[in-house]
Amino acid sequence: MPKTVRRISTRAGKRSRMQEAHDSFVSARYLFMMVIIATIIILTGVIITLGPLDISVADAYRALIDRFYPDYFDVEPLTKRVVWNIRFPRIVGGILAGIGFGVCGCVMQAVLKNPLASPFTLGISAGAQFGISLAAVIGISLVGGPYLLIGNAFFFALLCSGFIIGLAAIKGATSETLVLAGIAVNYFFSAMSQLFKYFADDEQLRLMTSWGMGDLSAFSWNKIPLILCVFAVCIPLLMLKAWDLNIMTAGDETAKSIGVNAEHVRIFIMLISSVVVATVVCFTGTISFIGLVAPHMARMILGGDHRFLIPASGILGAVVLVAADGVAMNVIAPTVIPTGIMTSVIGVPFFMYLMLKGRRKEFWA
Repeated sequence: MPKTVRRISTRAGKRSRMQEAHDSFVSARYLFMMVIIATIIILTGVIITLGPLDISVADAYRALIDRFYPDYFDVEPLTKRVVWNIRFPRIVGGILAGIGFGVCGCVMQAVLKNPLASPFTLGISAGAQFGISLAAVIGISLVGGPYLLIGNAFFFALLCSGFIIGLAAIKGATSETLVLAGIAVNYFFSAMSQLFKYFADDEQLRLMTSWGMGDLSAFSWNKIPLILCVFAVCIPLLMLKAWDLNIMTAGDETAKSIGVNAEHVRIFIMLISSVVVATVVCFTGTISFIGLVAPHMARMILGGDHRFLIPASGILGAVVLVAADGVAMNVIAPTVIPTGIMTSVIGVPFFMYLMLKGRRKEFWA
């Protein structure tokens, strides 16, 4: 066989082996995400069974299926009402909130090149807390009725994000500018919330404190469609920037040489993420560590490719949040611990474990 033919054959063989290795690697990532989704499904059935009413895992799944296929299973009416109207909406809300926090934490860490970035270290939750304090103490709100507190939390969370993004746009949307602006805004709105607490009466103080602890009890079926609509628009927009985020990890100058405007991508990501976080936070209150821990878990397992890292961060965020909420509801039953407290209790030692066990490059790819 001529040398040229052998050389071409060897190169083709190498490309074929590289393609097979790549396909195997991608398949492993998809398999991991499918396993996590299956974990959420199993976790849902287990959490539904926890509580004073004696419900088995099989009964939980039968009650859920019965909603779509009535009379297919023989399920007690009380079980159906408890599962569908009380426990399942809270779990669905926890899944959506976990996905929102995980995805936004992942993209924020990418555009800011900061492994400590999250929706809450940048002051978005502080803005929402200020909106709650303003409505509780002074009674100033943009909307009335049952959405008085939720409307204020949403508006001031977006206002906080808008200030950060606006300042970054004026001074140049570098990662350092956004982080410093977020820290400044966080301190300012936190101080204003503390000022309102100082003048609040007992009832107002109880309201502000309970919202600041974070909880999933506000979720009901009439609120789920709003979150789904926001996610349906915003999450695909973030996924469309996955390749740009991969390129930006090499630096803004490298990204610019390839044709990616890092400043524009940074502002776009922060804007879309702020809408997602504000939508979730106005229902849940301050639930920390999900947006910080979930992306690190996904990065250690899957690497730094944001095509897989973004959805994996969301799925892992859902698992962590739902599991933490299940523990919070049952660890000292019948007393229910606020979910935000439990995520911090679980998140701090787990995050320390990740730092000690992981290699430095695993924390930033």
